[in-house]
Amino acid sequence: MRAIIVEDEIPAKEELEYLIETHSGIEIVETFEDGLDVFKFLQEEEVDAIFLDINIPSLDGMLLAGNISKFAKKPFIIFTTAYKEHAAQAFELEAFDYILKPYDEKRIAAMLKKLEAAFKKDRSDEGEKEPAIEQGTSRRINLRKNENIIVTDVNDIYYASASEKVTIVYTKTDEYMMPMSISEFHAKLPEDTFFKCHRSYTVNLTKIHEIVPWFNHTYILRLRDIKGEVPVSRSKVKEFRQIMQL
Repeated sequence: MRAIIVEDEIPAKEELEYLIETHSGIEIVETFEDGLDVFKFLQEEEVDAIFLDINIPSLDGMLLAGNISKFAKKPFIIFTTAYKEHAAQAFELEAFDYILKPYDEKRIAAMLKKLEAAFKKDRSDEGEKEPAIEQGTSRRINLRKNENIIVTDVNDIYYASASEKVTIVYTKTDEYMMPMSISEFHAKLPEDTFFKCHRSYTVNLTKIHEIVPWFNHTYILRLRDIKGEVPVSRSKVKEFRQIMQL
């Protein structure tokens, strides 16, 4: 796995290099202090991951990440910064992680382990030549837990529900709050797996354990492994019946 570090503070750059070398097999192929130099480098070279400081000369980290996110082959982006306030924007750019300075060695080690696992899975998926998911969706999705970005396989999501201006996402073991509408979140999911069964709910069809008839010919869905129940609205019943072959 090949990576670059973009950091204009020498002590921080050297510490990050040491931690990456100590806790992973990732190869640091180059380091940069200037965002524009990075952009030029990436026109000719491909890397698998970028450890990116936000406050850098010429082209700041957020602008650089925005341009990189348009690449056909997108490297994993790990933001490294002393500022908490950019976390939401990093999340919108689908960053792999958001690491605060000063660095915590255990936090870095855990992130690197997760990063290498995600890279290995991507390589495996490419080797199997699985069909592409429509609508530009990914098999990974970034979920938020407090100030952390949790990279999650979409198959681990059971359902999501709208709550005022945010969406709450439920996995088998946890809940995550997404700063977007349920419709925006649903658009990020593979349409062959997730069904927007109600204006306030989207459900993973593979997690349905029981379909319970409800009022006005609607249904309540009970999911395996978790206690949550998901409604199917009257306007979605016909489509749901077709999908589930009822």
